Amino acid sequence: MNTSKPNIIYILADDMGYGDLSCLNPDSKIRTKHLDRLASDGMACRDTHASSAMCTPSRYSILTGRYNWRSALKQGVTMGYSGPLIEPGRLTVASFLKQHDYHTACVGKWHLGWSWARHNDDTDEKGLTGKNVDFTQPIEDGPISVGFDYFYGLSASLDVEPYVYVENDRVSAQPNREIPARSGKEQVRAGVIAPGFVHRDVLSNLTQKAVSYIDEQSKIGGPFFLYFPLTAPHLPIIPTDEFLGKSGTNSYGDFCLQVDDVVGQIMTALDRNGLVDNTILIFTSDNGCSFKVGLDELQMLGHEPSYIFRGYKTDIFEGGHRIPFLIRWPKTIQAGSVSDETVCLVDLLATCADIMGESLPDTAAEDSVSNLPAWRGQVLDRSLREATVHSSLDGSLAIRKGRWKLEMCPGSGGWSYPKPGSDCEGLSPLQLYDLQTDIGEQHNIAADHSEIVGELTELLTFYVRNGRSTPGALQKNEGGEYWSQLWWLDR
Repeated sequence: MNTSKPNIIYILADDMGYGDLSCLNPDSKIRTKHLDRLASDGMACRDTHASSAMCTPSRYSILTGRYNWRSALKQGVTMGYSGPLIEPGRLTVASFLKQHDYHTACVGKWHLGWSWARHNDDTDEKGLTGKNVDFTQPIEDGPISVGFDYFYGLSASLDVEPYVYVENDRVSAQPNREIPARSGKEQVRAGVIAPGFVHRDVLSNLTQKAVSYIDEQSKIGGPFFLYFPLTAPHLPIIPTDEFLGKSGTNSYGDFCLQVDDVVGQIMTALDRNGLVDNTILIFTSDNGCSFKVGLDELQMLGHEPSYIFRGYKTDIFEGGHRIPFLIRWPKTIQAGSVSDETVCLVDLLATCADIMGESLPDTAAEDSVSNLPAWRGQVLDRSLREATVHSSLDGSLAIRKGRWKLEMCPGSGGWSYPKPGSDCEGLSPLQLYDLQTDIGEQHNIAADHSEIVGELTELLTFYVRNGRSTPGALQKNEGGEYWSQLWWLDR
């Protein structure tokens, strides 16, 4: 086996909060033993951020190394029949690693859109349903077209139709009936479903595929990249019987334990195949925990999925985008280490390039910064990232530089109070927080620090107008009315 290039496994939980991991939250009521072991074997990064507080945009940034708000999607997420978000010809982590002799696979929730074949070519994307998609034909512009050698999974979240598995570019079984919508913590939208598709079994089935892939690649030899975006603990919250009641909290806590077990199965597969030493194993989440998980129940039991941070999924506040990040790489990372370096999930592509000893073209990874120095435990005289940009459900942006975080909106930008609209009437249009003294973002001090507000607004404007936040030639952002709505660009 070629041992000069490390295998890379990237496990992406869906809506799991920073505070749900007992290795990061000492008060967590959910005891995540496998994730705790991963942290003790490697490094826990305590200041890691998704580029967005939402699912689809974070995934775009992970794979492309480009902030999601530069893409065609300015707010919200894609759905099960949405077209492709990743631009044709754009370099991705998968296509980059393929150039370096990696076998690349994606197993799980794609949620970045692709092109379905249609019975009626006149139907626009918003009008697509299970009735006018031709499931007998291959999909186009999906994972295989952006650098993955193998794909097995779903088009979007587990609560979004169509409820079918896709392998490479083909639906595994044609949908033959429709199911009604369900609400509550077991929420699913109405839609078409294939025979044998059981929502409660999906996470287990995807895990079996991922473990089988590791076993197969161990026999073949050569480096591999497995991108494993889970469907949990996102709604529908449906842990299997093995985990029901085991967390001591509610069904969401039980589902988190099942996610923890998934990580344990991946670690066992690496142990069994002798791949531990030469494999980079990463666990993280696409955004913070959703408030739809029974927060009142959890908080009454003393469990806070966002830990000490304000807000949840969708929000510009820390709880929306500050996420767990654990990494094990025995050849490089000191066991039991921690890092408080501010990093972003957009950094994966530049980090892979650094590992390969390669530079990236100006037209790729415009916002990606290598995290390799932090992984190596190097003492740094300055932060790896000059600043980090965050985004919320409604497309609001924030910029973080050191202790300062400037939010370019009066409220949460998401589902938490104050929501966009009437909740924000009379509030300052800007929020500035000193995260060193106010990690809970309770005291807006924008009026007291006009010089900091001016400096960060100018830097964010520079990042937007240049089409990049890293050194290199200017690039273009995708168009749309979004840019005219950013009132601060013209200050």
